[in-house]
Amino acid sequence: MKKYNYIASAKRTLKIESDSINSISRQLNESFTDLCEKVINSKGKFIIMGVGKSGHIAQKISATLSSTGTPSIFIHPTEAAHGDIGLINKTDIVLLISNSGETDEIINILPSLKRHSKEIASLTCSNKSSIANLADIKIQLKSEKEACPLDLAPTSSTTNALVFGDALAIALLEAKGFTKKDFAYSHPAGKLGKKLIIQVSDLMHKGNSVPCVKPETMLDRALIEITKKSLGITLIKDKSKVIGIFTDGDLRRCINKKVNIQSTKIKAVMTKKFKTINSDALAVDAAKIMEKNKIFTLVVTKNNKHIGVISMHDLVQARIL
Repeated sequence: MKKYNYIASAKRTLKIESDSINSISRQLNESFTDLCEKVINSKGKFIIMGVGKSGHIAQKISATLSSTGTPSIFIHPTEAAHGDIGLINKTDIVLLISNSGETDEIINILPSLKRHSKEIASLTCSNKSSIANLADIKIQLKSEKEACPLDLAPTSSTTNALVFGDALAIALLEAKGFTKKDFAYSHPAGKLGKKLIIQVSDLMHKGNSVPCVKPETMLDRALIEITKKSLGITLIKDKSKVIGIFTDGDLRRCINKKVNIQSTKIKAVMTKKFKTINSDALAVDAAKIMEKNKIFTLVVTKNNKHIGVISMHDLVQARIL
């Protein structure tokens, strides 16, 4: 039996679908602008509906919209016919996704949808289809051909609809001036949300938990302070001012140079120039500084005063990394 060339098949599919995606930009017209303007000025929800593969795409588009500042929900047309249409009110805009534009489950509830919603938009391959004919905003996306050699399984057409949904969500995001902070508010439990919400001040060590010694402290006594506080670092403070730090890396260098830890003052071997970060900065920014400089701790400042320490371990523990 001849071995089938799976990679060649995959490349054909990718070529067909990428060509289909490229065709979308040529098909967009003022209907897209009209839909964006209506949605961005709407006081209600943006409801997406579809059946089968189009239904799966509709759910993804709705989820992307909601997470980028456009309140949206997916409603299955069959469920809508059995009561869920009650979720729709006169302030809502409904987008119906159907490649053929002839999906019976949608056509059957169109009269009710028009009564319940503010406006109906359609995404089909033909503006002459039954669904498009009854829509207020008609968007037509044609796929030259499906990647499926049988021309049966929705492939290029569903990819086009998915990419259209991304283009719509990003256009609305940009028009609204949606920020990283806004994104974080809708992702409070996820890793992305944590990166965009948690500040250095939320994780830093401060007060008595921060190792600190005087410049005249002998190195062996400083090492006891480092071990006691378990941060792998100590600050060297002259009165109220931090004049240096001593880290595990500094200790290794002292060992290599055979420095006498009992007769050497910490000020003689401390690092005078050290990296800092403001307490109001995002914790993820602290991680970037540490990774760039190949260090494991940062001194935290506020109003030009040294107030604490944050470590790579703190960031890992908080799942920032």
